[in-house]
Amino acid sequence: MRLFNDTELFSTGTGGKKVFDVPDADLLLIDNFFTKQESDYYYDKLLNETQWQEYDMPMYDKIVTAPRMVSWYRDDDLDECHPHLNWPLELQTIRQRVENETQIQFNAVLLNLYRNGKDGVGWHSDKTVSSNKNMNIASVTFGETRMFRLRHKFRKEIPQLEIPLHHGSFLLMAGNTNSFWQHQIPIIIQI
Repeated sequence: MRLFNDTELFSTGTGGKKVFDVPDADLLLIDNFFTKQESDYYYDKLLNETQWQEYDMPMYDKIVTAPRMVSWYRDDDLDECHPHLNWPLELQTIRQRVENETQIQFNAVLLNLYRNGKDGVGWHSDKTVSSNKNMNIASVTFGETRMFRLRHKFRKEIPQLEIPLHHGSFLLMAGNTNSFWQHQIPIIIQI
């Protein structure tokens, strides 16, 4: 039994589009890309109907369990060597909305579930099964606001970026952003 609806705690952004003027990156943020009602719906559906799983990853000289849960969906013909799940209707709808906004086609999605402030992901650039170094990465957030940080891989004099990703926000990292920048969702114990 729920005593309250946890989506009432989620804050949405201020709205509007923001293009970030930084070297070697094409970054677009749209706060309120989804309405509060849509965001609450997708949050509930994805949280409760996704086949979440923990996974182990190499870190330095040992194998550790990643501090988050994931679920991987992709088009059938993308990679025959790795198992995948078929896209549920909600993810198809989200993908279509993102593709309509960006005029970019996406063939896979990695859902990340950050269960609390102890979950996060360290500095990295996304890898792909294809040979495309300059892949476009779309990120949609449902749930508690989390800070998204970016740092340039080669030019340490460029300050890090911190972008709050609110309930219903959309972030696009396009072009060569992934080749020149790393990103992370830091652990924040206060959440």
